[in-house]
Amino acid sequence: MQDNLEVFKELKSPFVMIIFGATGDLVHNKLIPGLLSLFNQKMLPDDFFVIGYSRRDWSEEEFKNSFEEDQRREGWEEFSKHLYYQKGTFEEEEGYQNLIKKLNSLDEKMRACIARFFYLATPPSHYADILDKLVSTKLSEGCGQGSNKWTRVIIEKPFGKDLETAKELDLKLSEIFEEKQIFRVDHYLGKETVQNMLAFRFANGIFEPVWNKTHIDHVQITWAQEEGIENRGNFFDGIGILRDIVQSHVMQLISAVAMEQPKSFTKDDIRNERAKVTASIKLVNDSPVIRGQYKGYKDEKGVSPDSQTETFAALKLFVDTPRFEGIPFYVRAGKKMEKEIIEISVVFIQTCHILFKEYGCPEIGNVITFRIQPDEGISLRFIAKKPGAKLALEPVNMRFHYQEGFGTSGLDAYEKILLDIFAGDQTLFSRSDEIHSSWSLLDNMLKVWKNEKNMSTYEAGSWGPEESSDLIEKDNRKWIT
Repeated sequence: MQDNLEVFKELKSPFVMIIFGATGDLVHNKLIPGLLSLFNQKMLPDDFFVIGYSRRDWSEEEFKNSFEEDQRREGWEEFSKHLYYQKGTFEEEEGYQNLIKKLNSLDEKMRACIARFFYLATPPSHYADILDKLVSTKLSEGCGQGSNKWTRVIIEKPFGKDLETAKELDLKLSEIFEEKQIFRVDHYLGKETVQNMLAFRFANGIFEPVWNKTHIDHVQITWAQEEGIENRGNFFDGIGILRDIVQSHVMQLISAVAMEQPKSFTKDDIRNERAKVTASIKLVNDSPVIRGQYKGYKDEKGVSPDSQTETFAALKLFVDTPRFEGIPFYVRAGKKMEKEIIEISVVFIQTCHILFKEYGCPEIGNVITFRIQPDEGISLRFIAKKPGAKLALEPVNMRFHYQEGFGTSGLDAYEKILLDIFAGDQTLFSRSDEIHSSWSLLDNMLKVWKNEKNMSTYEAGSWGPEESSDLIEKDNRKWIT
């Protein structure tokens, strides 16, 4: 990955970011707050411009005023001078022509062709229209004079809705842009804990020798949200948790656990090792994929009354590599869950020494847990003697939290992603072969579900359908959380 010095060098150059879908939740909750934070940390160049593009008939002042929470934050007044707005639809050329005029005026102001970053913060159904218009208006070519090499396109997940549509989108992108210009966002790769897993594994000599099938019993991944779909019914219904979370976030978490040590920390070497893991993930034919829907989901705004969209999924996967051969990865992901928690637990084989057999060994021994939310950190469970006259063993935890350990939680995931986009560093962005492999795995599940009408329901505030417990307990194991 590029070091901070390189990033800051590159960020001295002016740029303009055009955000399609600028009135949406992603822009208001992540992108503009992230840009404001980077601005306050003096991580942006002196000259940068952000143009929001949307169909709403707003003035620039109305666009700025829509960020009510950010207006109360430090630095807003100066930061907002960099914000612009352009009304336009995604399907009609008029808005794009007006956008070109605005971009040309910025180039004239800077007396140069400045880098252009097109951020597609829209539902995937609009991607094709936007890309087509970028071509027909020649916006994709930059402002001329070979400036297309500074043009980048940023695509949010879900990247397609199945393998076929993912390949179609990739084909369209490849006809317009070079691979080095394409940034496929999975913000979990920007999470400090996910990045730190590489340092934890490969910089600490005590862990890497036991990171294999000889010592690891299984791996658990829990992605749980207390909230439901909120106001995202129109987006989520028909997509579901398998496409929205498992295909992207969960696959990246598995890759972080199972990847081999890269030859270097360059973009290509890290992405190569991630891609190898994704291609090796397998679903055993006789292992069920559990799906469920929380009670009350069909009453949510924007949800079909006969919806068969899952809000919960649980499955058992294997990584077919020499290191992880035969080690099950138990995955569960859901909304309206008992706790807000996202974590990976690597559970080691219980090897309680014969000396302690008569005193009783805890059922679960050593566990390393990477907590991604809500408080990022790492914990190590080990067995210790319980204080007292008698010899008794109990598991205890050693915990590391980023905030306590370093006095900071580091950059927010979107702050890191934005910096890397500006610097042209694709290390933390998904490559097309990774995406195709994950869709290949999930396509078979989706085809089976399409012909089935059985949908388990679960109470809001629970851990999902009972079948998810059966999935792991039939192997004589239990969910840790």
